[in-house]
Amino acid sequence: MTEVQLTPAQHARVRKALASVPYAKLLGIKIDQIAVGSATLSLKVRKELKQNRGVVHGGAIASLIDSATAFAIISMLQPDESATTVDMTISYLRPVARGRMTASAKVVRAGRRIIAVSAEAYDDQQTIVATSLSTYIKL
Repeated sequence: MTEVQLTPAQHARVRKALASVPYAKLLGIKIDQIAVGSATLSLKVRKELKQNRGVVHGGAIASLIDSATAFAIISMLQPDESATTVDMTISYLRPVARGRMTASAKVVRAGRRIIAVSAEAYDDQQTIVATSLSTYIKL
């Protein structure tokens, strides 16, 4: 299946959305790829994102995944629409201690109000480190 590319207006909305989230800046989240209904974001692993055992904190992984799912959804919303996370279930599969983490998200189903999104997080060796299923609601 081929990805539908964003329009210039959609690209502008995505750039504005990322710039308006101070938490994403704090984590160092970058957009790697985005198309209608899908997004891949990444962040560099650094000591501020680690827990006391030297691996990336689960909250940082969850934040990267939540951001990827949000951007997959933003690409599908009308200009006057917004959405927020209702729930997110994450399975942590492997620890990450260094390098770069990437999260890829894809909209599974977009209903009139509810949107389901799946995501996977990877280390820089492309080993899957976490999976997620999230539900969003249009506001």
